[in-house]
Amino acid sequence: MKTAAALSAIIALANAHATWQQLWKNGEDLESTCARLPPSNSPIEDYTSTALQCNVNPAKASGKCAFEAGDTVTIEMHQHNTRDCKTEGIGGAHWGPVLAYMGKVEDAASADGSGEFFKVYQNGWAKAPGSSQGDADFWGTKDLNYNCGKLDFKIPSDIAPGDYLLRAEAIALHAAGPAGGAQHYVTCYQLTVTGSGTATPKGVKFPEAYSKTGPGLGFSIHAPLDSYPMPGPELISSGTEATPQLLTFGTITGSPSTGGGASKPSSTKAAAPASSTAAAASATSAAAVTTPAGNATAVPTTTAAAPAQPTLTPPVVSDSFSTTLISIPSTLVTSARPKPTEGASAGSIKEWAQCGGNGFQGAGSCASGLTCKEWNPYYSQCIKGEGGSDAPSTTDAAPAPSATTPAASQPTTVEPTDDSEKTFTLNTFIAWLEENADSASAKMIRRMIEALQ
Repeated sequence: MKTAAALSAIIALANAHATWQQLWKNGEDLESTCARLPPSNSPIEDYTSTALQCNVNPAKASGKCAFEAGDTVTIEMHQHNTRDCKTEGIGGAHWGPVLAYMGKVEDAASADGSGEFFKVYQNGWAKAPGSSQGDADFWGTKDLNYNCGKLDFKIPSDIAPGDYLLRAEAIALHAAGPAGGAQHYVTCYQLTVTGSGTATPKGVKFPEAYSKTGPGLGFSIHAPLDSYPMPGPELISSGTEATPQLLTFGTITGSPSTGGGASKPSSTKAAAPASSTAAAASATSAAAVTTPAGNATAVPTTTAAAPAQPTLTPPVVSDSFSTTLISIPSTLVTSARPKPTEGASAGSIKEWAQCGGNGFQGAGSCASGLTCKEWNPYYSQCIKGEGGSDAPSTTDAAPAPSATTPAASQPTTVEPTDDSEKTFTLNTFIAWLEENADSASAKMIRRMIEALQ
């Protein structure tokens, strides 16, 4: 049994790695235009490496993305070479916080990431009712997994105009403990921000801002949790504090809280996810109001336990390869996600954009050659190669399923490259593990196997 569990953990790991790939502006898909895409989906585990700045030798971005201070930015993470909403964004029970930093630079196209970064977004942890260990709680990466790989926040409205690097980060804690083991998934985006703000928040530098035993990093989630210390510096006063709210496929309800002033925002305590009925009544997903606040006292970085949540149904396995069972809410929450420009004409919705779902307020239909595919009652998306009508169904349907377990003889995708994806049987995977014994991924696999024995 231990051997089977260890092999399941290995397979889950091989299928879990993902990268930040796309960016959205006020619901407009900018794709990977301004993303410095990492050369692989391997996590960063070396706390002395400059890879913590913008990853290991990322590819040059094709340009810069133009934003105005106060705009909504959506960061998007997926498994290699896919934007499939029925696939978990990061997967593999890689639970942990999601963070975003910005750093002002002279030229975003040439900046190397060695300058200061200030934190503009965090989505960390909240207690799930009845959970006996942190794995079953709410986490930022669960929101990412079950919300089509997308999370929203505001470009702070008070920051000075100019070029910035936007550093998106997901931190996986499944292999972490007091001695370290956290995994960092990082991508930098090149932005040009306009506006009338004057704030130039003080920041931190990487890798110095983190240590393997630091707050929220040298941390085990495999025990009951009463709190979680957010990694890195405090959120700036005009940054966005989000409360994680998904335990299974659904959509984020409402808008995250944007800081302002010296008072503690209410979102430092986790709010209960709204029911689908309540969400439908206010599904227009109004933008969060940003109050310029200069460099006022920053938001505390320790997240408190959530108040009462909805009744949970019996637990299910969220990842078909995971050996950890998690609970899910009895009701999925809903809201409108990034959508095409209001008033768009028919046939104008681009590939991968939302085209339907409970509470969807967008207009138009999918562009020629695309079909509006319903993944669950709350999210439909324009994609290629699917049959059926362009109009999404408005009837209730089951949530999008997790990926099914492959047959024993089916090859498993591991560490895809830019040229082609490698497939492995169990024997070739063991051979790979032996050949790469000194790599960070192989070391982490061995730690997981040892923990399961």
